[in-house]
Amino acid sequence: MRTFLAVHRAGSLTGAAPALGLSQPTVTAQVRALEDQLGRQLFVRRARGVTPTPAADELAARVAPHVDALSEVALGPADPFAAPVHLAGPAELTTVRVLPALSGLVASGLRLRVTFGLADDLLAGLVQRRFDLVVSTIRPRGRGFTATPLTDEEFVLVARHGFDGDPRTAPLVAYAEDLPIIRRYWRAVLGGRPPSGPAVVVPDLRAVLTCVLAGFGVSVLPRYLCADELASGELVALLEPEEPPINTLFAVTRTEPCRAGPAAVRDALLADAARW
Repeated sequence: MRTFLAVHRAGSLTGAAPALGLSQPTVTAQVRALEDQLGRQLFVRRARGVTPTPAADELAARVAPHVDALSEVALGPADPFAAPVHLAGPAELTTVRVLPALSGLVASGLRLRVTFGLADDLLAGLVQRRFDLVVSTIRPRGRGFTATPLTDEEFVLVARHGFDGDPRTAPLVAYAEDLPIIRRYWRAVLGGRPPSGPAVVVPDLRAVLTCVLAGFGVSVLPRYLCADELASGELVALLEPEEPPINTLFAVTRTEPCRAGPAAVRDALLADAARW
């Protein structure tokens, strides 16, 4: 069951092997033996990794609390980082803020496995026990989560230094075709919808920042992501509303006793988030 759970969480027979201290053929043999014993397929083999079947998801949900509890007993409290911590979050925030906050824990022995993605997908992975902790840009719904507020990210309308046009009619650089961040800013600050669709769509806010610096147009970004460019004058904030739009970020775990490793990661993020 421990091998099965490791494969389910890693999404790969090869990826699960190092954490278990086993060879990949041994992991494969144990999973096949469990499938034979249960009389049902647990994983669909893909070119890269494996995909759990509904039977595997159901089994993982049933056995994970018990396997984790037995692992805690076997490992004892002396080594909180005996197992890797599987952390997930948005690529930009995780890269710029979350990972630097964990450098001390990594130096102390934390083994970290990081996944990027959209909040809804990552929270679903948390339920499926593929992740131990999710940094989420939305408050999760349902009783299966414990969501601890980290900080509020502030959004700012920015352009390259020297921009002298009207931001209401300037070309828009967006994260997605439907302008999710820009629409929210326009509605809160300008009282309406953007007058046109995006000129450029690039699904990474760091790339959006690069495009704005290159003079492609204007955009709305989290202030933490462009603080250095605003301070240096490379970017200018086109508006300074009294109450800028904000979004609360959460550290999310499952509603159950949290293992020592994920708890240490959550506490480190809470301590560091005050300066974000």
